[in-house]
Amino acid sequence: MSVQTMESQETADAALQETADASWVARQRSEAFERYLMPVIGTVLLVVVWWLIIVAFKVPPYIAPSPVAVAVTFANKFQLLFSNLVPTALEALGGFLIGNVLAVATATVFVHSRRIERIVYPVAVLLNSIPIVAKVPILILLLGNGMEPKIAIAALIVYFPTLVNMVRGLQAVSPQSMELMHILSATKAEVFWRLRLQTSLPYLFSALKIAASTATLGAIVGEWIGSQVGIGALIIQATYNFDSELLYATVLMGAFFSLAFFLVILGAERAFVRWQPESR
Repeated sequence: MSVQTMESQETADAALQETADASWVARQRSEAFERYLMPVIGTVLLVVVWWLIIVAFKVPPYIAPSPVAVAVTFANKFQLLFSNLVPTALEALGGFLIGNVLAVATATVFVHSRRIERIVYPVAVLLNSIPIVAKVPILILLLGNGMEPKIAIAALIVYFPTLVNMVRGLQAVSPQSMELMHILSATKAEVFWRLRLQTSLPYLFSALKIAASTATLGAIVGEWIGSQVGIGALIIQATYNFDSELLYATVLMGAFFSLAFFLVILGAERAFVRWQPESR
């Protein structure tokens, strides 16, 4: 091959590499736009529509305040909102941890014992079918009027979705992988830790992302009955006082906490999960 031909080939390869790099950069920018800017655009549009409805229909402030009024109230009463968020956050985190740990433990037992699954699973379904507002008075009678019933209701509300997803994840192991583990004479513990648990992680984190929001919801609902502090109690107080600005600001504070909680779980998922099940 002549020197001129080699130089031409190198030039062509360099051009192809430059094109590939430019395509990769463009694709990364597009993905960043879709991932970060689109949610921001959606939020801005929601606020604009909200403001336009208030202005166009002249909605009274005691029914629905404007976004500006809510933002001002959020800033002026941030200390009040944050002080009420702290107990709600503690209740949600406690319920999140307890409910998910119990769900993972139950799913592990189910996978290793079909008999126990047939006995316990219908009970879990029955408990999940009871409305949240019906569980709260019962738990208050059993556990008192402190943080315990709120933690319990948050744990109950996250338990069943995590149980269902975890059972599915632990059972999603391919027959080929199980056969390989048997050929290697792996024990049940080794099969669980090295195969089943790794396979179940995408399913588990899908449930945890849901639980991050529902745990907060459970804590807030628990505070609606017999509680003097917390986001739920502040919502009730603002409603009875027809303080719509404070009501919306309180809901916004709870939403911010749920979003932050969700993002933490999302970050943990990206750090620990290396594969995702195929979509059908």
